[in-house]
Amino acid sequence: MEQNFIYNLFGDGIITYSLFVIIPLTFLLIYALVAILGELKIASWVQDRLGPMRTGWKGVLQPLAEVVKLLQKEDIVPDKANKPLFNLAPYVMFTGAFAAFAAIPFAFNFVPAHLNIGLFYIFAVGAFGVIGIVMGGWASNNKYSLLGAMRGVSQMVSYEIPIALAILAIAALAGSLDLQVIIHQQSGGLWNWNIFGGSGPIWKVVIIPFTLALFIIHFVGGLAETNRIPFDIPEGESEIVAGYHTEYSGMKFAMFFFAEYANMFTVSALIAIAFLGGWQSPFGDFLNQPFMQPVWFIGKACFLVFVQIWLRWTLPRLRVDQLMYVSWKVMTPLAFVCFVAIAAWSMINYIYFTPGL
Repeated sequence: MEQNFIYNLFGDGIITYSLFVIIPLTFLLIYALVAILGELKIASWVQDRLGPMRTGWKGVLQPLAEVVKLLQKEDIVPDKANKPLFNLAPYVMFTGAFAAFAAIPFAFNFVPAHLNIGLFYIFAVGAFGVIGIVMGGWASNNKYSLLGAMRGVSQMVSYEIPIALAILAIAALAGSLDLQVIIHQQSGGLWNWNIFGGSGPIWKVVIIPFTLALFIIHFVGGLAETNRIPFDIPEGESEIVAGYHTEYSGMKFAMFFFAEYANMFTVSALIAIAFLGGWQSPFGDFLNQPFMQPVWFIGKACFLVFVQIWLRWTLPRLRVDQLMYVSWKVMTPLAFVCFVAIAAWSMINYIYFTPGL
């Protein structure tokens, strides 16, 4: 793979590594503000109301006003809380969300860290969120916070299994864990995307039902991983106040909130890479120039974020038993069947239909 164009511009120095931090962080800040505004406007659209209209033109500055408000709020730490862990938890949560952006390829030659195990790297750093939730819930010395943390951990661990099986199936289909390789193998247009069986002979149609099922499994599992409705039982307002961040205020609460929106984009980006061609154009080489590749990638990811927000204001919250039932008795067995089917298809295709073997 060619060297990153930022290396070509600035060389291997402090400017390059600074840009690898500044660019994703700036993107995250802008994205979070837009996503918050989108959440408010989509909620008002679903509920047939106007939403925020007073802060700026049509309320577009409302997210900025929320940030200013949180910056000005007092940072309260409960007297009997474990102060070091209580203060550290939001940073752990944010670090996990931000670290995933190191391996996300926004275009052919634009990725901070080109890893040959990028698929597993993003999946692994997502586990930081579990640690942050446990630290915040336990250190708060609050029964509602602890209960929310326990719910969050059980939910995230349960849904990591079907997501992992979906990731392994895509790795088997592409023959690699390298995100750039997975994207390159989906070149040639919409029909070659992994959601439609990837690039292969015409008889790949036999695995399209399995890849479609894995796409749905990954998306639903992503909702659970990010604690979004209908899987927001760690923050069930009617049951446990605000869950693991009940005792947090000010910027510490904002960091939890920010990490949630960052995780929404990470989950959506990973689905776009694994199933929707990443930065590839749906029209083959048409509109697939380097300057268009980030547009396609961000557009696909943001569309999936929009669907997550839309579902939040459309569906009711599941009960705990229903949530576990969906994971262990529906999604995990289905993901395993799909994984076996795709692995078998990949092996047969490699042995009998690969030229030169």
